[in-house]
Amino acid sequence: MARYSITLKQVYSAPAEDIPAEITLPQDWRLSWHQLETWKAINDLSIDVIFNTALTGDGKSLGAYLKSLLTYYQVMGLYPTNELARDQQSQIQDYIEAFAPPHEPRVNRLNSAELELYAEREDLSKAIAIDTRGYQSEILLTNPDMFHYLHRGAYLSRFDNPDKLWNRIDKYFKLLVFDEFHVFNAPQIAGVINTLLLIRRTNRPPRYLFLSATPDEELINRLGLAGFNIRWINPVREGKYKFPDSPKEAEELRVKGWRLISRQVNLSFIPLESSFGVSETWLKENKELILSYFQTYPHSKGAIILNSIASVKRLVPLFRELFAAHGLTVGENTGLSGSRDKLNSLGCDLVLGTSTIDVGVDFKINFLVFESGDAGNFIQRLGRLGRHDGYDGHEFERFTAYALVPKFLVERLFDKDNAPLEERGKYDRISLTAAITHNYRRINNFSGYYKRWGAVQSFRLYYDLGKPQIKEQYHESRQKFRQDCEKVFDTGFNRVTASVMRWAEEWKELSAKVGNPIFNDAVSFRGSSSLLCGLYDPTEDKESDRFKTYDLPGILSNLEVEMWTEAAFMRQIKGAGETIPKARFKPCLAFMKLRGYNPERLNWRFTYRGDLRAIADAWKVQVLVGVEVWQPDNVWINGINRHLRVLGLVSYVLARPVAEVRQRLQLPMGFQIYPISDETSIHDRTSPYSIAIGQSALLLDTLAYRFKDKGGKAWIC
Repeated sequence: MARYSITLKQVYSAPAEDIPAEITLPQDWRLSWHQLETWKAINDLSIDVIFNTALTGDGKSLGAYLKSLLTYYQVMGLYPTNELARDQQSQIQDYIEAFAPPHEPRVNRLNSAELELYAEREDLSKAIAIDTRGYQSEILLTNPDMFHYLHRGAYLSRFDNPDKLWNRIDKYFKLLVFDEFHVFNAPQIAGVINTLLLIRRTNRPPRYLFLSATPDEELINRLGLAGFNIRWINPVREGKYKFPDSPKEAEELRVKGWRLISRQVNLSFIPLESSFGVSETWLKENKELILSYFQTYPHSKGAIILNSIASVKRLVPLFRELFAAHGLTVGENTGLSGSRDKLNSLGCDLVLGTSTIDVGVDFKINFLVFESGDAGNFIQRLGRLGRHDGYDGHEFERFTAYALVPKFLVERLFDKDNAPLEERGKYDRISLTAAITHNYRRINNFSGYYKRWGAVQSFRLYYDLGKPQIKEQYHESRQKFRQDCEKVFDTGFNRVTASVMRWAEEWKELSAKVGNPIFNDAVSFRGSSSLLCGLYDPTEDKESDRFKTYDLPGILSNLEVEMWTEAAFMRQIKGAGETIPKARFKPCLAFMKLRGYNPERLNWRFTYRGDLRAIADAWKVQVLVGVEVWQPDNVWINGINRHLRVLGLVSYVLARPVAEVRQRLQLPMGFQIYPISDETSIHDRTSPYSIAIGQSALLLDTLAYRFKDKGGKAWIC
């Protein structure tokens, strides 16, 4: 097996000095430098926004919640995944138990499913449920999506004042914590910027704290442009990390109070071809190698993190059978895993998962296999390893990682002239991060999105502030908000207004319906769910876990299903005997029952009844009606097409094959772009056109000019 191995040094974090008297810590606890600096920044009323970029595993969360552990202080934590919010809730409860604060802060968690169940159980509207849950919490853990939509009036009735919910919420919470925010793209960053601008002009603004080892410079720069006073806490820049080369140096650091945050790791790079399924194949071929590690080092805990849910689903039975013969357990944690499986998986000897477990979850593992699509993804996943000495009284003997990466990366890291790494070399994590960042495939950051689409989000908030019930109250605030947005996004509202009106007119001409699909996608947080399907999974033990959603492209590629009607799906929910949130199934395109997972990825493409050339030559985001799926051996595809062909899809079409578009535009993993053919190209071996759908269409719109032979005017500039 070809591999290149290096050793990553231990990482020690500098202790805080001159702890203020008002900070009382549990016995034997020490604060790190960055934790105390975060506490100081939160207490400095001249600072609006704080960025803490401490390394992964260095306790950024303690710095964020320290003030609420010492005094009565309301904090809202915003986490990109439900798994991370659940993990943080457990960690905060541990903090509370250790600090034993006399005010006993109440910690609650709230996501869309929990909101629906809570509102139904208490017989409340969603707006009142959010308000009630908020006021019952000193620490409320939710997600940026709910924060975004409550400021867009998504939980209000048409009779409510637009500011009914956010006016109270924004006053109550004194600190908003955005954790792992680097996982988001330009649309989400623009959404947060708009919301912060709204709060500043309409309310008494709280402090904002962003926790991320890799901050987004666009966010920092644009908040600075808007006039926010920013404090950047950067332990790397301040020399607050040490990487000892010997046990003696490590002991000297410990004596001085430096804290070990990452253990020494043996990291092997496994070069693979850049194609679908190669990581899954490698794992199948090397399953005995993985088992042997657990036999060589008893009481080990491990994780395998992959990009594909289907790959995990296919591999879990294989590893369960192999490991069970040796008394070892294997868990599963993906977007299609039930809540019980997710919860139990982290206690297994080996867990196989996807991005549900690589974002911030605090693993106690000493063995890791992972694949990645870019530098940020690589560093994020590697950061799960080496955070703990052991678990339940068992001490780990060794920390080992296998990185399944493209061949070109290994060649750049080890084989070129002046290569940054040498086989069997020893490196610190900062040097490795620099080498990976410089040599891995660069991913587009869609910087053009802010000018082209950011102010469309602003327009929605500006419009709501002008509604009759609150227009007079917020007249001055509304004008200042507009000025802020035009400055931050370098876009005039008059042009945005004209574009919004034109999209509505074009949609009415196309569908004879009132609405504005492009505008709706532009003001959403993570985009629309036009291709989402309801999925019933009978393999789950818990009935409530059997009802899931999954995107149509993933189903076409990986799943064996049978078509259900919506009525049959809802009857199954009703007969489940458990309270199951139903709102998430409302936008579903179709409903299905899971039969199994295909042994390998299947081919398919979108088709369009008409000529795509004219659509591609328009070089703009459009709403397409008449899109279908071509997959000849699929017995249920006609049922899907009946639903799909009448749907208006926010789209961007390019007259280039998908592979070329992905490569030239440096598109990130998971970007929603697919092959599409028209009547003249349906039988071509490779589809000559690509289609991006939903929010991906808006992102592609900011880059497509690279394919144009002649320049063209942007609709906003």
